[in-house]
Amino acid sequence: MFKQIKYTFIITVLTSSTFFAQERTKDTLDPEVVNVVKPYTPTISDAFKVKETPTLDDETTSTKKVIKYNIFSIPVASTFTPAKGKAASVNKAKQEKLYDNYASLGVGNYTTILGEVYLNHAIGRGESVGGYLSHHSSGGGIKDVLLDDSFWNTNLNVNYSKKLRDYSWTVDGGGLYQKYNWYGLPQPYFDATTADMLTVHHSYTGVNLGGKIKFEDAWFKQASVRFRRFGDDQGSGENRFVMKGEVDVPIQDETISTKVTVDYLGGTFDRNYYFENEIKYGNINIGIAPQYQLTQDDLTVNLGVNLVYLNDTEASDSKILIYPNITASYRLVDELLIAYGGIEGGLIQNSYEDFTQTNPFVSPTLFVAPTDQQYNVHAGIKGKLSNSMSYNVTGRYFADRSKALFKVNSVLGSATEDYQYGNSFRVVYDDVKTYSIAGELNVDVNRNFKLGIKAEYFGYSTDAEAEPWNLPDIKASLFMDYQIDEHWFAGAGLYYVGERKDLFYEEGILVLPIPTTVTLDSYFDANAHVGYRITDQISAYAKANNIGNQDYQRWLNYPVQGIQFLVGATYQFDF
Repeated sequence: MFKQIKYTFIITVLTSSTFFAQERTKDTLDPEVVNVVKPYTPTISDAFKVKETPTLDDETTSTKKVIKYNIFSIPVASTFTPAKGKAASVNKAKQEKLYDNYASLGVGNYTTILGEVYLNHAIGRGESVGGYLSHHSSGGGIKDVLLDDSFWNTNLNVNYSKKLRDYSWTVDGGGLYQKYNWYGLPQPYFDATTADMLTVHHSYTGVNLGGKIKFEDAWFKQASVRFRRFGDDQGSGENRFVMKGEVDVPIQDETISTKVTVDYLGGTFDRNYYFENEIKYGNINIGIAPQYQLTQDDLTVNLGVNLVYLNDTEASDSKILIYPNITASYRLVDELLIAYGGIEGGLIQNSYEDFTQTNPFVSPTLFVAPTDQQYNVHAGIKGKLSNSMSYNVTGRYFADRSKALFKVNSVLGSATEDYQYGNSFRVVYDDVKTYSIAGELNVDVNRNFKLGIKAEYFGYSTDAEAEPWNLPDIKASLFMDYQIDEHWFAGAGLYYVGERKDLFYEEGILVLPIPTTVTLDSYFDANAHVGYRITDQISAYAKANNIGNQDYQRWLNYPVQGIQFLVGATYQFDF
């Protein structure tokens, strides 16, 4: 039984295998026809290379159909809300606090005291009050000086100002007190014995009161008035009243800017240098100076004239003076090169107060008269070498009639006053023509460093006097300010003054005066200071003057103090 099943299975498998090796021509088996197909065995020659870009050549190949795309835009409400942008944070430098008031006090060798107080306070809208007080004194101590060389100089000013919509005005007043000594006793003409007999101190006092008003967008531009009273402890006194105004006078479509000045001066001295005869002086001058400005492209021309009426009240003499008042400037290369020039003139009102502020060792026996500056011709070029460097070169030629010159007083053999020993100065007048060449260079690298250099050379031609007494042939200066860092700051100033000449002689009862021309040496004065800002309000500083310790003479027989040191502090504050 099992053998029959076995044989039957084998026969069935073999039969099935044979059917898979046959090609079926019909869906159903044909029991009569069987085609035996030999199996395919490929050779190398039957292989071919397939082209990279085959050529299609069949009936299904056709040109690509152009497809057109259409976009149907359908608005969709957006719920996206963009976040607000934020600026990148920047570390700002701390803004420096500015104060309206300050006080400074310093002390140094030669018993020097230097102090300043400046006050300014707003009391309402457009209203403010202020004041200024300065003091500089020294106990003296110049080497080899026989007399007391101390001095005292104090100035005071108070003011009130108010600003309104269409105009602003200011009133102010002040005073001064100054004390000096005629310590320039000529040596070896006099010794300590003579010095012990003299009391050479003298003092000046002065008060002033004035005001100013300024209009906005009006034909009357501004006006000012000032009254001064000045005197000394030798019986001298002087009054001066000055009034100025500026108006714009319209003529058709043009405007003539006009300045008007009224200047009155009157004073007395108890005596002259030689006799006890009173000296009186006084004059009043009224000036009017119209000027028309012409501007075209880079050219600006000011055409004007200065008319002055002068009345000598003591001599009962009057005259009219006419001066040119023409200036022009032309921008050759924008701000890099500007040419300018002009011819001007005017009446210079000399006063006893002005003389003492220039030379405090004058005698109270002066003759005071105005200077007639007939013309002042000047021309120059100025501009910028870079954004931080500017320059100015100019030349001048001017003629002064009755120019005031300081000249040492002679030694009187019959001296009765303490200033009659050749230790004081007088004023002489002469017609002087002057020419000068000057150059200036300013460097402003940034707010932390500033440098300035200036030099001027002078040449003189006198009429009656042998020399232009006490006028230097060269003046030069250099200044520098440097903010080292947030706390430290420093600065320096250098000054050079060329040679000057004076005339010294002795007048005796039986001896004829023998004048001797004396040449004062040129001098170089160097000053420096350094400071430290402790807080925003408090600073400490140190100063040194005449660092070279030169014993030069500013005036004949008047040597200056040697090297001077001073330390102090400054306090800034608000009310």
